[in-house]
Amino acid sequence: MRIAFTMAEPGDALPPLREVIARHDLAARKGLGQHFLLDLNLTRRIARHAGIDAGDEVVEIGPGPGGLTRALLETPCRRVTAIERDPRCLEALAPLAAAYGERLRLIGGDALCIDETTLCEGPVRIVANLPYNIATALLVNWLKRVERIASMTLMFQREVAERIAARPRSKAYGRLSVMSQWLCETRILFDIDPRAFTPPPKVVSSVIDLRPRTNVQPAPFDLMEEVVAAAFSQRRKMLRKSLNGLGMDSRALLDMAGIAETKRAEELDTGDFCALARALEVIRRG
Repeated sequence: MRIAFTMAEPGDALPPLREVIARHDLAARKGLGQHFLLDLNLTRRIARHAGIDAGDEVVEIGPGPGGLTRALLETPCRRVTAIERDPRCLEALAPLAAAYGERLRLIGGDALCIDETTLCEGPVRIVANLPYNIATALLVNWLKRVERIASMTLMFQREVAERIAARPRSKAYGRLSVMSQWLCETRILFDIDPRAFTPPPKVVSSVIDLRPRTNVQPAPFDLMEEVVAAAFSQRRKMLRKSLNGLGMDSRALLDMAGIAETKRAEELDTGDFCALARALEVIRRG
């Protein structure tokens, strides 16, 4: 049984988030993709959906002034590791770290260059309001080491979230859909209005839940990426044409994978792409 949020927390005496922003001159920087979420009802909702249990290791990317961080620390997690590249935000988070002691670890640096799974004991739960400009790249990095991740509860632009969760034969279905759904169960949880952020973005955001699959269809990750990229590079073309970009006889590849050469990328499911990646491995090995 999960433990509910407690009534009294070490952070209760902390100043309001807007005061923290003003005190540290945290005007959001466009170059860092910053849009701060200050509504504690929303951040607590995100934390609840993450399903955090006692003893869990949680990683947050881009905590900013600490709105979501506060909600995560109210859960029974063992520790929150927050990775932030903006020195202003690290300074603003110092009082929060002092209030929670060892339960909050702040790491300064670029999340794209950090393997967060090596910082914690056991699988981690990643919960984040992702910087828009690096959100997709971060997700791809995490998919590469998904076996060390317990869950991901992430906020993206609505358009990106729809691509992650899109199903075959839909307009949004593409490379990100295939790679995400191959390794994870994906589900859009809820949308967040732009007015909830400071400053408001020009788009609606969505919180999406990704849970690593226990039974993953086998395929080499790099070859899976290569096949999917080639197939969707000309998504309106038949596969016999679009897969020519792999530098081999596409008909032989499709025949080995048991896929009709007249199909298009958007018609294939993750199992079909895995079959193509395995066939590509066999052909290249000769």
